[in-house]
Amino acid sequence: MTGGNGAGLKGQPDVLNGPFTTRQLLRLDEALRLADSSTGLTFSIYVGELAEPMRASAEELHGQLADPPHSVLIAVSPNQRTLEIITGGEARRRLPDRAAKLAALSMAAAFGGGDLAGGLVAGLSQLADHAGRH
Repeated sequence: MTGGNGAGLKGQPDVLNGPFTTRQLLRLDEALRLADSSTGLTFSIYVGELAEPMRASAEELHGQLADPPHSVLIAVSPNQRTLEIITGGEARRRLPDRAAKLAALSMAAAFGGGDLAGGLVAGLSQLADHAGRH
C-alpha cells in the first residue's frame, strides 16, 4: 500500500516506518477494500519518491500491479509535491480524466492542510463513487 514491502528498521515492514499511524493505515485499508468491492476495480496507493519523469514513473508502478487494465493507482510523493492518478484501460472507461482531476483537487486540498491519510481516504471514496458499482 505504501512505497515498498521489504523489511525496514528492526525487521518491521516498511509500511510501519512510513508517514501513517496504525489508525490511519487501518482507515486506508478499509477505504481501499470498500473501493475495490463496490466497483470491481482494484485501487492501490503508493506513497514515496518518484523518479523523473514522475508521470512515467507512476505509470511504470501501475504496470507492475496484478491486473493493470482494471486497476487505479494513486501515487503520492509528498516531498516532491506530486500526485498522479493512473488508470488502466478498463478502469478509464469508468473513471474519465475529469473525475480523476476532481478527486486529485480534493486530495491536494487535504494534503495542503497536512492531512495525507484523510486526503487519500476522501480521494478513494470520490474515485469509487465516480466509477460506480460493477
